[in-house]
Amino acid sequence: MQTSPEGTIRAEEIWKRFRADRRRAQVQDQLQRVTDRVKGRASGRGWRWALRDVELDLQPGSSVGLIGANGSGKTTLLKILTRVMYPTAGNVEVNGRVGALLAISAGIHPNLTGRENILVTGSLMGLPRREVAKRFDEMVAFAELEDAIDRQAKYYSAGMLTRLGFAVAAFLEPDVLLVDEVLAVGDATFQQRCLDRMRYVLSQGTTLVFVSHDLAAVEATCSDGVWLHNGEVVNTGPVREVLSRYRQAVESRAEQQLAVAGRVAVRSVSALPVGDGLVRTDEGLRIELELESDSDYRGWIYVGVSEGTANPIFVVNPGRETPIGAGRTRVSCVLPRTPLPRGRFSLWVGIYDKWTDGEELLGWQPLAQFDVYGPELDRAPRAVVRLSPVYVDSSWSVERA
Repeated sequence: MQTSPEGTIRAEEIWKRFRADRRRAQVQDQLQRVTDRVKGRASGRGWRWALRDVELDLQPGSSVGLIGANGSGKTTLLKILTRVMYPTAGNVEVNGRVGALLAISAGIHPNLTGRENILVTGSLMGLPRREVAKRFDEMVAFAELEDAIDRQAKYYSAGMLTRLGFAVAAFLEPDVLLVDEVLAVGDATFQQRCLDRMRYVLSQGTTLVFVSHDLAAVEATCSDGVWLHNGEVVNTGPVREVLSRYRQAVESRAEQQLAVAGRVAVRSVSALPVGDGLVRTDEGLRIELELESDSDYRGWIYVGVSEGTANPIFVVNPGRETPIGAGRTRVSCVLPRTPLPRGRFSLWVGIYDKWTDGEELLGWQPLAQFDVYGPELDRAPRAVVRLSPVYVDSSWSVERA
């Protein structure tokens, strides 16, 4: 039988279930028994499926980002790949040395010093002591623990534990690197260094599985994506296509709720060109809202544009409170130029009452999508931080010195 090369990951028909909350299990058990009896299958009373028939096939050097809402099964799948957890059904094959960062203190013994934790983990990964010692100073410098490396880990902060855990996972030459959302604990500088390191190990042939809600980091780091929802794979493929479909689904669900959230409802919203035709880069953009209110308010209106997340590329407001009368009110905002490259963007709106210390009249939410036609700005090679989504016109000249 031929052995797969180191760095290969194969997960076939993975199912995983957990015992349901006991307080809710009785009702769920009754429904499950009826369903099982109708379908002629064995009863699985009181169990909740966390993963359903998940498939994953990664070759050495490939990189995949797992995306999805909280509770979709991303971390469960990662734990199964590291053998921290075993599937209820299915086969898993992970070949080679595995470096994993699944939780802040995962794999770190609190009673050992940072130095001892590095040496012990290296030994468990099968590295000779001299190989660990060769990389020791580099790991300590990366984790910025020079003054604390001989202190017991139980006295480390969450950020220090994360830095130590990532340094151990990424610097001991893993064939497979598995990283969960724990990077969010670190500051922006540390996150950037971690993403740089992941790029480096990818260039050395390491296989990467990256779980994160930071979609920009996933897109910049991974070549492929897997979208999980309620334990099932919704979509797989090139990371940009998967992220695009995921963003559209999130925005679509939010748009369906636009008429019921807050004291002020939005009956219609649109982003239109100032002139005729299409919305184009560096040309005018008109944003129109039709609001319906249950009373008279004086509120601050904020309109933002994003690529799908709640963090906007830019936000505008009138600079003063806006009267919103009972019944229907039309609001129009005109931008003299559209500072966006070609692509699809989301329009976000939030309205807050001036007189009640910023009480929400309409919570910050995406209400519509619109397309911009113009230059493509991301033709450069893949970078850790995605190129700026804002368009800035510039003039260049080059000459020999």
